[in-house]
Amino acid sequence: MSSRRALHFVFKVGDRNKTARFYRDVLGMKILRHEEFEEGCKATCNGPYDGRWSKTMVGFGAEEDHFVAELTYNYGVGEYQLGNDFLGLTLQSSAAISNAKRLGWPLTEVAEALYVTKAPGGYDFYLIDKEQPTHDPVLKVCLGVSDLQRSTRYWTTLLGMKVMKTNEEKKTVLMAFADTQCKLELQDIGGTVDHGTAFGRIAFSCPREQLPDIEALMKKENQKILTPLVSLDTPGKATVEVVILADPDDHEICFVGDEAFGQLSVMDPKGNDLLDKAMAEDKSDEWFAKHNRQKAAA
Repeated sequence: MSSRRALHFVFKVGDRNKTARFYRDVLGMKILRHEEFEEGCKATCNGPYDGRWSKTMVGFGAEEDHFVAELTYNYGVGEYQLGNDFLGLTLQSSAAISNAKRLGWPLTEVAEALYVTKAPGGYDFYLIDKEQPTHDPVLKVCLGVSDLQRSTRYWTTLLGMKVMKTNEEKKTVLMAFADTQCKLELQDIGGTVDHGTAFGRIAFSCPREQLPDIEALMKKENQKILTPLVSLDTPGKATVEVVILADPDDHEICFVGDEAFGQLSVMDPKGNDLLDKAMAEDKSDEWFAKHNRQKAAA
């Protein structure tokens, strides 16, 4: 399935200002595009919320050849409860480590030349202390599973990923659609996977013609389909088609048609300014502080 490609991981964020500082100033990522929406997504991209929200794509380079982060912000929700489903994103960048030290961002050395830090909201990011590669510095995303053999079978047999490496001691399996892509690592946590309210979603692209086949296979195998094939509109941009699945531990998986996504995901030179403008105009923090109240916790 080399025609399939890892695209991004979706994080729910409660504080856009702190989050933007982490991705831009600590990690050194760029704002690739920023979009505002007046109502919830038909495929629940922003979670189970119907109100106003925004999407910000951040990464080290264009979405066409980099694995990036999708940051979804629901106006009025300031905090999400973490589970044990997302175990970390690993990237290679000595520059990010230097940035964290310079800015006083909390950083812990967990092994030789390996540090861990937390994005706002508590998400773990592992930083390898080596020069940032010319290709994508984002190396892998790690997700917790309750039955490694069952999950490996799902991701390989049904979704077509290839096993790259198995570590029996750490109870991990590393897989991908191609060697050159960001890898997916599954780690057996020896118990139930809890998604909390911060649960994310991993996205992949595939040729549009494969979407009905993916949906049909999941129906045939009695697997979970969260959102049957649907078209998603973005104001002023291309309409994409997606199918949203859930693996045996209810990790959300989005497959999106490659052709339209290629048009939608073109880097917007105004993305940085649009995010700054949206944050400046979002007076919710001031309102809650003035009324001595806290934003809702999801």
